[in-house]
Amino acid sequence: MLYVNFLLAFLLNANRSTLFTMTIHFATDHAGFALKEALVSFVRDELGYEVVDHGAHEFDAQDDYPEFIARAARAVSDAPETSRGIILGGSGQGEAIVANRFPQVRAVVWYGKVSAREADQGGQQSGDGMEIIHWAREHNNATILSLGARFLSVDDAKEAVRLFLSTPFSGDERHTRRIAAIEQIMRLASSG
Repeated sequence: MLYVNFLLAFLLNANRSTLFTMTIHFATDHAGFALKEALVSFVRDELGYEVVDHGAHEFDAQDDYPEFIARAARAVSDAPETSRGIILGGSGQGEAIVANRFPQVRAVVWYGKVSAREADQGGQQSGDGMEIIHWAREHNNATILSLGARFLSVDDAKEAVRLFLSTPFSGDERHTRRIAAIEQIMRLASSG
């Protein structure tokens, strides 16, 4: 019994890095370069995660995002339990399209906070749009957050990244079942 109490105390008081190391993979082209630089420092220095920067490593107005994004997405695909990705572009859309080509990657796009316009059919009304990030992690086990850099302030991007990295997947059966169905569709689509 003493061992069980010790183990429980350890787990309750241990920080995330004591239990395992989560690596955060970053990638962008020129459109998200400045924001990526700020977020890399924030995630490494303030949040304490291990960071891998897959580029761009310098501003080049003529660079193209697919190569950089593919590197980060491949890294997340290879270790989806111990890694996440933060990718950026002008809108984040093309970047998410590239990332979602890789197995076990579920990239979601976020442009920033929005105001609620209408309630859905169930009467639910959204808040400021941050719940999109929360639901993407909790319901869909999203592994990559794709940010529309042309629409975000540094502070909003930091808040989004913090929420994305701190929200766990619920593991609920219905969500797990849906993710398995997505992976099955990916396998069928890639087998031609």
